[in-house]
Amino acid sequence: MFETLINIDKEFFLLINGAHNEVFDCIMWWTSKPLTWLPLYILMVYLIIKKYKQKGIYIVLMAALLIALSDLSSVHLFKNVFHRLRPSHNPDFENVIHLVNNKHGGLYGFVSSHAANYFAVATYIFLFLRKPYKYFSIGLFLWAALISYSRIYLGLHYPADVFVGAVLGVVCGIITYYIYLWVDKKHLQNSKSYT
Repeated sequence: MFETLINIDKEFFLLINGAHNEVFDCIMWWTSKPLTWLPLYILMVYLIIKKYKQKGIYIVLMAALLIALSDLSSVHLFKNVFHRLRPSHNPDFENVIHLVNNKHGGLYGFVSSHAANYFAVATYIFLFLRKPYKYFSIGLFLWAALISYSRIYLGLHYPADVFVGAVLGVVCGIITYYIYLWVDKKHLQNSKSYT
């Protein structure tokens, strides 16, 4: 059963990675770069500060801790434990895989830190902005999914790496949100409703 799932994962990877062209190579390369999204990060911070005023600063600071949590857990609880080679390092794909700009990434790829980090941020920000900015906050999940897809397209992750990374990110985002609410209730006082 497990072997069947691994084979399905590899087939889906080859399907996504194999559907490439020069235009999408460029788009996916830049989609995968964190600095590409700097204007969006600034917009998220602006909307949080606009909605929550001074408490927005604490929310943003907690987001930095969230990224550290999701990134470190994706590496230390998964990559360094499971040691699953990235497709770009898998000898079975040596003459099959399509790599953009010959980027191979680190040796291990389960789970995707990109997926974990971006889904963590999307979940966390969604929980704060879901009422005042409904469509924007929902759109954050599409943004995280696009970045995660780019990691498969670029040959750096299997679909399972991305899926489990996304689940990890969502869990980290929810945990961090509730930690913030607890800190707010205990220490920041006069908290607004976040639901």
